[in-house]
Amino acid sequence: MSSNTLKEKFEKELSIGIQLFDNKAFNSAFHHFERAHILGQPHYWRHVKSHYWMLRVGLKIRSFREITGQIVRIIGSAGSLVGKYPTGNTGGANVSPFKTMPIPDDLKPYLE
Repeated sequence: MSSNTLKEKFEKELSIGIQLFDNKAFNSAFHHFERAHILGQPHYWRHVKSHYWMLRVGLKIRSFREITGQIVRIIGSAGSLVGKYPTGNTGGANVSPFKTMPIPDDLKPYLE
């Protein structure tokens, strides 16, 4: 699939997450930000954007672990500029920022 389709899918996941965030459904929003993260990793600004929204969830739920984890990950997003990132990683503070993870089957076609 084209990168345009990848961008559209990223934007859709992010948009769903933002809508849930606005409705204070923070756990559900975070899930969609994780999916956006998987799709956004190859592109620096999309990668940063997904971490930004995860940081906002961390702030809303007052999770020190998530807040600090996202700040570190926003800085580490620079790896996308040189193609260094763990594919499939969901981006939350609950997983190592270096751990490669399986890509969900429905997202695989966008990353091929």
